[in-house]
Amino acid sequence: MRLEPGLAAAFAKVAIANVARPYPHKLDHLLAGPEPLAADHVARHPVFCGAYDWHSAVHMHWLLARVLRMFPAGPVAGEIRGTLASRLTAAGLAMERAALSTAAARTFERPYGWAWLLELRVELERLEEVEPLAAGWAAAVAPLADDLAVRLADFVTTARYPIRAGTHANTAFACLLALDYASVCDDLGLTTAILHAAKRWYGDDRDAQPAFEPSLTDFLSPILCEAALMAAVMPAESFVAWFDRFLPNGIGPLAEPPVVGDRGDPQIAHLDGLCLSRAWCLRRIATALGGAESVRLAELWAAAEANFEPALPHTVGGDYAGEHWLASFAALALGEVP
Repeated sequence: MRLEPGLAAAFAKVAIANVARPYPHKLDHLLAGPEPLAADHVARHPVFCGAYDWHSAVHMHWLLARVLRMFPAGPVAGEIRGTLASRLTAAGLAMERAALSTAAARTFERPYGWAWLLELRVELERLEEVEPLAAGWAAAVAPLADDLAVRLADFVTTARYPIRAGTHANTAFACLLALDYASVCDDLGLTTAILHAAKRWYGDDRDAQPAFEPSLTDFLSPILCEAALMAAVMPAESFVAWFDRFLPNGIGPLAEPPVVGDRGDPQIAHLDGLCLSRAWCLRRIATALGGAESVRLAELWAAAEANFEPALPHTVGGDYAGEHWLASFAALALGEVP
């Protein structure tokens, strides 16, 4: 499970096409009053108007930054630079920030889109090591990222309960991405808020029921996302004990990839993403367990491979219901080692 140059180039080609494709588009906009131009999502979101919906546009930009960082001399590096330079402009990001600052947009893309925007900011920060233009792109994204980091910290601080959904609202997944941002961009306030929330939400959980997953439209595993977050916030020994209580009988059916009945249905196609996000979580959990019993580690690594493989062919060249976003989840699962 490594991101090879050829696959990375294919992912980048998909992302370049997607971020510039304004239709079809799933509009998500609360009307607070008459707005004659409310359906003009390109004017309202000049940067993140492609790739079917706002959050997918964000993580397709992240995918481009990730591929460029890993393969700065790759065959599509020039196209990636041109795309990011034309889209991640200060003027465009200022308009995005203004759109998200209105009262009507208070919960727009919370928490999933917020977290991916923070992850984009992180990737641009890392990209500066190999790409001189990345500093300007990061600076353009930074004001919106700063806003969303504050909003996310406030949200997780005040949220009495987690959201255990298998879709966009899942709090554990958002916190995982946001922790990456908080670490790299030195946001102690966000780090502290997430650590406290994770302990409050999940610290006493035990006896999870893998047989209850998945639901038909899941692209995240509530169980595995929670475990991956706890792996990130707990000391290794404490996490091993927590994990033993949380999944005392192992991951069970989570080791087997779900059956995707209709890849042309945007909701059912989520299940391919579930395979990829499971692989990502399983790898993180296995790494965190480290010196745990070899049988359990072998189960986790094998499950990561088993979930990843059937979804990979549908990340490029498949129906747009999946192709507008799946490659980014595959890149996330494959990690940062080329």
